[in-house]
Amino acid sequence: MDFKDLIDIPIFIVLITFIVSVFYCVIKYFTVYKNLKIIIDYISNFKKSDLNFRFKEFDEWMLSNPYVSSLWLEFKNTLVFSESVALKDGNDYEYQDVSATVQNVQTTVEPLYFFNEETLIISKFNYKMCQAIPTILTGCGPLFTFLKIAIAFGKIDFSSNEKTIESLSGFMVNMQSAALVSVIAVSSSLIYIVIEKILYNVLCKEPLNKIQSILGNLFASISSEKFLYELLREAKIQSNSSANLIGKIPVQFKKAFNETMMTSLVPYLENLIYGLNQLNKQLKENVKIQNDTDDVDNLF
Repeated sequence: MDFKDLIDIPIFIVLITFIVSVFYCVIKYFTVYKNLKIIIDYISNFKKSDLNFRFKEFDEWMLSNPYVSSLWLEFKNTLVFSESVALKDGNDYEYQDVSATVQNVQTTVEPLYFFNEETLIISKFNYKMCQAIPTILTGCGPLFTFLKIAIAFGKIDFSSNEKTIESLSGFMVNMQSAALVSVIAVSSSLIYIVIEKILYNVLCKEPLNKIQSILGNLFASISSEKFLYELLREAKIQSNSSANLIGKIPVQFKKAFNETMMTSLVPYLENLIYGLNQLNKQLKENVKIQNDTDDVDNLF
């Protein structure tokens, strides 16, 4: 094989590397876009108020999607639900919220902590390889350039004037080819960077921002410290209400006892006293009559 048949091999290698890298980048970014689009289409159907009664449906779908199932499982542990307690009032039950601030499904950690660029994009394929392609292409330029220059110097023949002229002619051709390799390598690197950045922003970054925006609207963020403070505040309110209720029990008992005495016992005692007075009066009249009868009898 003549050396002239090999002069285009470095250029061919650089071009093949560039084309394969672009195809790899396009395929991976479109795969990420497809998965992110599926998530967007589903979660866009929910509103914040829907999660109170559709959370199980939302949870089952997220767990069934292998692209985000592990992330959702971790994120679900940070959720705070609007729970209520049942308070019995006679035969009826009254439901009151545990906290006045937790009215929907909220999270103690920002959704961005779990659903971010690292977890939804970079970790789903060999992202470092895509970022290393420009460096590889740029490095191929000097590598093949100096290789061709070394080969070109090795082909110079000064044994005769004819061979010197012929070898110098070949040397100039090889030098031109060596310079062309560097130009093509650097150009390929720049073109790849432009294509990769455009595809990343359109196919990955924009859908990711949309997912983060939707999740941020669905799950309002509340700090764990704030939620504990709200629980403490509610507990103090309930404790104060219980203390006031216990303090009022003797007063209410006294009031109820007095009302009972006034409505039932006092009239009964009044009637009893009235009866005793009448009986006493009748006895006095009988004694008086008896005394009067004895005086008449004594006269006779």
